[in-house]
Amino acid sequence: MRTEMTEAVRPPWRQPYNLYRLFKYSVYSLLAVNVFLFFLEDYRASAAIFSDGVSWRNVVEAYSATIDTAAWVILLLLFELETAVIDDEKLEGSLRWVLFGIRAVCYFFIVYACYGYWVKWATVSQVLPFAIDDACSLIGSDFTWVEDLDEYIPIDAASCQQLNKEPLLQIAETQIIGTTTALTEAIRLAVVDIVNAMDWILVVLVLEIEVFLQPRGRLTDGMVSASKYLKVLMYSVLLACAIYWGIKGDFLDFWDAFMWLVAFVFIELNIFEWHGETGKGGGGVEPQPA
Repeated sequence: MRTEMTEAVRPPWRQPYNLYRLFKYSVYSLLAVNVFLFFLEDYRASAAIFSDGVSWRNVVEAYSATIDTAAWVILLLLFELETAVIDDEKLEGSLRWVLFGIRAVCYFFIVYACYGYWVKWATVSQVLPFAIDDACSLIGSDFTWVEDLDEYIPIDAASCQQLNKEPLLQIAETQIIGTTTALTEAIRLAVVDIVNAMDWILVVLVLEIEVFLQPRGRLTDGMVSASKYLKVLMYSVLLACAIYWGIKGDFLDFWDAFMWLVAFVFIELNIFEWHGETGKGGGGVEPQPA
């Protein structure tokens, strides 16, 4: 059973406990704010891509980052509740089913958002040559230009001069144009979105197995050790995605990716502490009362 630990026996990373908890929940709060920031970014991008408006058929493509981040924030809070807040004996009966239902909904939207990243990649990858004598003639029109993935900006006097320097491409069935360089970078960023989303799904799959086995006394020390090395590999991929976003100047994606890594460090510490407290590292043998 999970119990409230005294200051003397808490692990080093939880001393002093109040400061640790304040920092942890501040990170969680910042991730919740990112939902709103991604909504603003998705809203601006969808206005350029879906000139006829967003319908239920393409909402996941238009708001994939918003849907993904919102579902992840809820899932993160569920992991926090199950690994650090709710006692083991209470994780039974109706509460367990309620948490399972909420988690299932979150996973549906996370997988749905991952599909949306695939669709977005397919959209920006469908480009056609765009020939025009002077891009400045498009000023005031409905055409926008690609500065970055999800960043489509109206053409003005400064940008049209830049567009005139390189051959132009147009995203099929849209009024979005861009240089070969810009659209190539947008496609690469779309691929990184897919890799990042799929890797996170693998991470939480491992975490779900641990959370399922731990209260049943089936999470052995060997399993914890094996999952640690597996997750080091998966977290390394996520860190590489964050670094790529940072290098390419997509600050929101970099900041969000970095904060998620920090947040899941807390979840990993919760599981490590939970496993140590219960004494269930010996292949499911319950500790005997003193």
